[in-house]
Amino acid sequence: MAATVETPAISAPPFQLHNSPSMTRSPLIRSAPKTPARSPCTAMMTPLASPMKKAMASMQGCLEEVGQFTKLDPHDDWLPITESRNGNVYYAAFHTLSSGIGVQALLLPLAFSVLGWAWGIVCLSAVFVWQLYTLWLLVQLHESEDGTRYSRYLRLSMAAFGKKKGKLLALFPIMYLSGGTCVALIMIGGGSMKIIFEILCGSTCDIDPPSTVEWYLVFICCAIILAQLPNLNSIAGVSLIGAITAIGYCTLIWALSITKGRPTGVSYEPVKTGSELARICSVLNAVGIVAFVFRGHNVVLEIQGTMPSSRQKPSRQPMWKGVKFAYVVIALCLFPLAIGGYWAYGNSIPTNEGILNALYEYHLRDASKVILCLASVLVVINSLSSFQIYAMPVFDNLESRYTYSKHKPCPRWLRTALRIFFGCLAFFISIALPFLQSLAGLVGGIALPITLAYPCLMWILIKKPAKYSAMWCINGVLGVSGMVLSVLIVGAAIWSIVTMGVEVHFFKPE
Repeated sequence: MAATVETPAISAPPFQLHNSPSMTRSPLIRSAPKTPARSPCTAMMTPLASPMKKAMASMQGCLEEVGQFTKLDPHDDWLPITESRNGNVYYAAFHTLSSGIGVQALLLPLAFSVLGWAWGIVCLSAVFVWQLYTLWLLVQLHESEDGTRYSRYLRLSMAAFGKKKGKLLALFPIMYLSGGTCVALIMIGGGSMKIIFEILCGSTCDIDPPSTVEWYLVFICCAIILAQLPNLNSIAGVSLIGAITAIGYCTLIWALSITKGRPTGVSYEPVKTGSELARICSVLNAVGIVAFVFRGHNVVLEIQGTMPSSRQKPSRQPMWKGVKFAYVVIALCLFPLAIGGYWAYGNSIPTNEGILNALYEYHLRDASKVILCLASVLVVINSLSSFQIYAMPVFDNLESRYTYSKHKPCPRWLRTALRIFFGCLAFFISIALPFLQSLAGLVGGIALPITLAYPCLMWILIKKPAKYSAMWCINGVLGVSGMVLSVLIVGAAIWSIVTMGVEVHFFKPE
């Protein structure tokens, strides 16, 4: 007689059924009551005794949900660069455009007059690709693997090279580039205001024209008023206006120069110099001018620092989207300006001046005054906008001294006083040293490591790629080449100043 043995139904604990991928199609699961999906934060409140590892994973999920996975310095909430972290891809594009294209681009035809057609285009293209690559490196280096955010170029340099060496290598070029750019913007903006007055007033005007110093004073007063905006995110609208005006005057100047025709006697032969050494130094100075055009790397980490970031949505993704859009527009402005300007004026461009001065010199009578005034107005507005973004690292550095010593935010009255102080200092330098505009090659050589060399070396020191790997070799070659090129350009600029001289006139701006 056969005995019938009943096999009892076997079931597993609920948490095993729900967590086992192999049983997702079991009828037992379909018969189990459905429970709503729980976020990691609510899962931590269940009475189930979970191991420590699961608790830590849930804690990590909670942090990622609220976007606070990265490590933040508490002092950053008090400083103008990082006190607001609600930036987005549009803000990044506006700031990058405003800092990446400006009046320094007007010097490109002057560099072409030394390099010639072929080498000018090759040099401009090579530097553009090189600096775009180093910009990508900086965007990737902004967030480290342990969650630390380097929202300032100086802090990234100190993390890569060491505290003392990083400060020694980067502090002077960064502050020199930011402060020197603001001084140059005062000269260019104030000079453009003077030109607007002269065009509108003409020779028949009975009004006693203001002096150059007075126009500088008008410009810096406007810049100081705009500088009272509290932080980097608050000037996003100003950067948008600056970007639009930069695109406007670049396009207007090269288009007007081409349509009005070339002056008589235009030649495209590279400018000849006396000796072979003088020719080499002239070429290096021209390369320094091209390098000085791409000067926005000292603020790219600061721009990225204004954006929120988490493990799931790191800030490098929207930042790189904004950068790519911005540099497509920058390329569409710089290349036509350099090529069209050189075609229009050749080596007849005024020495140590840009295409804007050539436009006034050769077409002041045959061009519409409205168009010439419009170009100058766009230059003034762009100079005011660019002043804000380049002055922000200086404001941040000044306020950080107070916040780190007092462990509290900078009072409003002190913030206002510091910004007025910097504006007055830049105004004083623009009056005391009006010949700084003729030192574009020297400035480009000093600032070149910030743009072309340091990012490559910092990638090797921080990311530590395998020795002799592709990234190790590429960054090593580019980093060393950038440092050597910087030394050569600075040496050539100093040699040219010593031998050919610079018209030095203290406290006599023209």
